[in-house]
Amino acid sequence: MATVGINNVRKAFGATQILHGVSVDIADGEFVVLVGPSGCGKSTLLRMLAGLENITAGEISISGRVVNNVAPKDRDIAMVFQNYALYPHMTVRDNMAFSMMLAGAPKEVIDAEVGKAAGILGLGELLHRYPRQLSGGQRQRVAMGRAIVRQPQVFLFDEPLSNLDAKLRVQMRAEIKELHQRLKVTTVYVTHDQIEAMTMADKIVVMNGGNIEQIGAPLELYDRPANLFVAGFIGSPAMNLLKGTPTSGGFETEGGAVLPMPAGVQGTPGWYGVRPEHFLLQPEGGIPAVVVLVEPTGSETQVLVRIGDSTLTCAFRERISAGPGDVISIAPDLALVHLFDAGSGRRLSA
Repeated sequence: MATVGINNVRKAFGATQILHGVSVDIADGEFVVLVGPSGCGKSTLLRMLAGLENITAGEISISGRVVNNVAPKDRDIAMVFQNYALYPHMTVRDNMAFSMMLAGAPKEVIDAEVGKAAGILGLGELLHRYPRQLSGGQRQRVAMGRAIVRQPQVFLFDEPLSNLDAKLRVQMRAEIKELHQRLKVTTVYVTHDQIEAMTMADKIVVMNGGNIEQIGAPLELYDRPANLFVAGFIGSPAMNLLKGTPTSGGFETEGGAVLPMPAGVQGTPGWYGVRPEHFLLQPEGGIPAVVVLVEPTGSETQVLVRIGDSTLTCAFRERISAGPGDVISIAPDLALVHLFDAGSGRRLSA
C-alpha cells in the first residue's frame, strides 16, 4: 500500500493547457474518485500518475518517492482500462498470470497467486476460457484479477464500467468497492458518472476544465457544494439552480417566481439552489406550482413543475395523484436551501 502525492501538476499539449496546477493528497489505503465531465483532464491526470503521459510541471510521488521520470513498470502500480485490454489468444489464467510470467516467477507461485485472485473474483471455473467466451462483466473481472496478481502499491481504474449495461454497472460497483475493502490497496478511480463517485469513494475530487473545483467526502460535496458547478454536477436528479436577485419579499428569480430566503445569509446571492428531495408538499401557504410531468419511480415520485417561467424538479416520497396541468403547493426546506454568490458562484454560508 502507498500514499500518493500530486503537487501542482500541469499538463500541456503544445500551446493547449490541459491541467492548470492540480494538487491532491491521497492517503494510504484510500479510495479516491476523480470525477468530472468529458474533457476535464481526469483521465490525463490518471495517465500521468501511471507514467503513460509526461508531466509538464509539478511533481507526482508514490510512497514519498518522486516518480516524474520513473518508467511505468517501475512505479509499482496496476491499471484497469475501460476496454479490458485482454490478450484474445490467451486463456483467463494466462492473461492474469502474464506479468508474473514476464518476471520469471515460478509456476507454483503463479498458480497460487492466480488461484487466490480467481477465488476473490469468482473466476475459478473460467480459468481455461478465452476472452471471447466471456461476458463483459467477466472480462472486467479478469482485468481486475490481472491487476490483483501483481500486488501493486496502487490500483488505477480508468472508467472501467462504462462499457457495461446499467444493471451490471451497479453489480460491478459493489464488487469493486468490496474488493477494495478486502485488499485495502490505495485506489484512484476515474469516472464521469457522479453516481459511481458517490457510491464508491472515500474521497471525491471534482474536476472541471483542468482545475479542481472541490475535494471531499461524498456527502460533504452533496450537502455543502463549494460552488455552482459542484452543486449542479453532484446529485441525481440535479439540484435546481435558479438565477435571480434577493428582494424584501424573498428571492425573485428571472422567471418571476419568488422563493423564501433563509435567514442570516452572508453576502449577496445571485443563485438559489434546492435539491429535488428538499421540496415539501405544503397544502397551505406554499408556492403554487403547475405540474408539467409526473414520473413515479416506486420509492419516490419525481414531479416536474413550473413556477412563474422557471421549471423545477421535485422528488416526493408521498404518492402524488396530480397530473399535468394541475396545481400543487410546494415549499423548499429552508434549512437545506443553498445560495450562491452572484459574481463568483461560490456557495454563501448562513
